Amino acid sequence: MLRIAPFPALRPDPSLASRVAALPYDVVTTEEARALAAGNPHSFLRVSRAEIDLPPDTDPYAEAVYDRARENLDRLITDGVLLQDSTPRLYVYRLVRQGRAQVGLVCRCHVGDYEEGRIKRHELTRRDKEDDRTRHVLRLRANAGPVFLAFRDDATVAGLLAAVTAGEPLYHFDAVDGVTHTIWMVADPGPFIRAVGALPAAYIADGHHRAASAARAGRELRRLNPGAPDGAPCDWFLAALFTAGTLTILPYNRVVLDLNGRTPAGFLSRLAEIGSVTPTRDPCPDRPGVFCVYLAHAWHRVEIDRARIDPADPIRSLDVSLLQELVLEPILGVGDPRSDRRIDFVGGIHGTAGLAARVDSGTAAVAFSLHATTMSQLLDVADAGEIMPPKSTWFEPKLRSGLLVNRIE
Repeated sequence: MLRIAPFPALRPDPSLASRVAALPYDVVTTEEARALAAGNPHSFLRVSRAEIDLPPDTDPYAEAVYDRARENLDRLITDGVLLQDSTPRLYVYRLVRQGRAQVGLVCRCHVGDYEEGRIKRHELTRRDKEDDRTRHVLRLRANAGPVFLAFRDDATVAGLLAAVTAGEPLYHFDAVDGVTHTIWMVADPGPFIRAVGALPAAYIADGHHRAASAARAGRELRRLNPGAPDGAPCDWFLAALFTAGTLTILPYNRVVLDLNGRTPAGFLSRLAEIGSVTPTRDPCPDRPGVFCVYLAHAWHRVEIDRARIDPADPIRSLDVSLLQELVLEPILGVGDPRSDRRIDFVGGIHGTAGLAARVDSGTAAVAFSLHATTMSQLLDVADAGEIMPPKSTWFEPKLRSGLLVNRIE
């Protein structure tokens, strides 16, 4: 049984929602965040990436950054940019990108469901990133952005979501990237609590570090307040639950800085040992088991020999795994992609032109365009209790931070 709860949201004045709303902290660099927030004192990036308000050489993990994040949050409240709801509520959040809509429920989820495996993971987390967001949550005493969760398609939940979206929205605006964001208040949380409670599991789509840090922060606040009642705010974290079938995963592509001592011709020759290699003008793989390679100003299509793919293995059959096991490690010498500085990862939102530009500029020697991991593959991996390789999925569109903040004090 999944536990969800309404919460008294800290949220923007409706007239300022579009100026407050910000991309998640972990999809922008400090420089990108600084540029996005320029001239906008209300941007929630000043809370989620508070180093942008400090000198450029500031360590993003310095104590001053977390202090500034709290100062900026308090300023947004004092100035009336963020308003505190007095009534706990649930919210419905719809994002529309290129004519495709995804609709989800914003609520509190229980830390215990995460720790006990009813909220399932498919990625490992890095301790340094966990430490960062744990300190951020503890300093703010709030979850600044929701954990992006998915659930297997359920007609009852879908019907409840659709009914809410027929009403008058609380927020509705178009972001600069063309995504339309709409949020509604839920009048009666009871039917949602019962329907979501009947779901067997939820799955982290995006936000593994946010989930892990929310759990750690909750445990720390429990330690500091041993007398807190069961179900206290520290036992919950902010989440947005979406129907899996409505979500879009883009590929998470790769570039490598050098060819490990090989010439372009020699590298292509090695690729021919794992499958057919043909020149192509279409840099987007048309199906799983195929990837495209860009080097020496040309694209090539590589179709992996089917005998090398075990469809019964949910991990090794992933295209990101096949690329790592057949190409990156044995041919290019990229061992652990989590730590090897010769590899970089490029979200599919940047397109294949961005991959070619990295190679043409000389900042990388070769680029790989992959077929996107499917939502079905993600769910199967999580259900099997397995872990995907790093950077296996890029969800688009991105949920905005700052529209609904969960305070845990």
